[in-house]
Amino acid sequence: MTTLTTRGFDLPLKHVFRISRSAVSVQPTMIVQAAAGGLYGYGEATENDYYQATIENITAMVAKAQPLLDGWAPQDPADVLRDVGAVIGFDDGVPGASFAQCAIDCALHDLWGKSAGKPVAGLWGLDQSIGPQSNFTIGIDTIPVMVEKLAEEPGWPTYKIKLGTPEDIEIVRELRKHTDARFRVDANCGWTAEKTIELSAELKELGVEFIEQPLPADDRAGMERVFAESALPVIADESCITEPDVARCQDLFHGVNVKLVKCGGLAPARRMLTEARRRGMKTMVGCMTESSVGISAIAQLLPMLDYVDMDGAVLIAQDIASGARVDKGRCVLPGAGGLGVELNDGPLG
Repeated sequence: MTTLTTRGFDLPLKHVFRISRSAVSVQPTMIVQAAAGGLYGYGEATENDYYQATIENITAMVAKAQPLLDGWAPQDPADVLRDVGAVIGFDDGVPGASFAQCAIDCALHDLWGKSAGKPVAGLWGLDQSIGPQSNFTIGIDTIPVMVEKLAEEPGWPTYKIKLGTPEDIEIVRELRKHTDARFRVDANCGWTAEKTIELSAELKELGVEFIEQPLPADDRAGMERVFAESALPVIADESCITEPDVARCQDLFHGVNVKLVKCGGLAPARRMLTEARRRGMKTMVGCMTESSVGISAIAQLLPMLDYVDMDGAVLIAQDIASGARVDKGRCVLPGAGGLGVELNDGPLG
């Protein structure tokens, strides 16, 4: 028998994290614990207004899943996760269901790996010594404060700069004066096709590697123009949520950024990354300001990626767990089974 326990945590951030549509100083998050045979697996899902995921609806959905696990012993969770998805409404697109599915998915994968004594990536036959280094994300603020944020985290190989302001080019120009590192920019749906095309040439000259989600997710006509005319590659985020979206993004984006909480966890993320590669698209996984629980899940996918954004635990003032950590872009693996996650205060009661 496997039992699920949930607890919400508040993760204070080092700085207010602002993107084009919202700002947060404390990130609420939900930890799901799966327990069996004296072992504990952990998964995480952050609260998110844009995707209508709340601590309350995630908690309710996890409770619905419990009966399916009453007779489940740690093993590859693929089959039981399909049943969980049907019960909690993930298959029907119920708001918040993908976040609950993700937390359950990661907790069961962690428990499976700990029971087998191997990292989840190893159980999949992946070599975790292979994979990209993470960027560090600089949220929107005044230009002097954004420069201060850069100065606080020197030495990263790549910085992702959140944009969607009247001063976007000025921001990138000023930050470029302070580092030779690669840049990526993310407008979080805050631009038009015309602005994206117009800015892309100068952004390329400023050492920007790609533009992430410049347009609203439903602006396919605009993305057709951007795909054809942008001087920089474009990567989908809000346009690539679930598995069918990978095919929809082909010929509109050069790659996809898969978020575990949006797609429902590790199992669907692997399928999406495999499909993107099959279609000749670049692969990326991003975080949602998770603790080391969520970051350790992302670490299992590193060998499948071209790019990764797994700096979430670096952005928070105090972590609630140990596991994979990111040191100036390099992922330091915990060398333990499953996701390698342990909560700092011990198992949930």
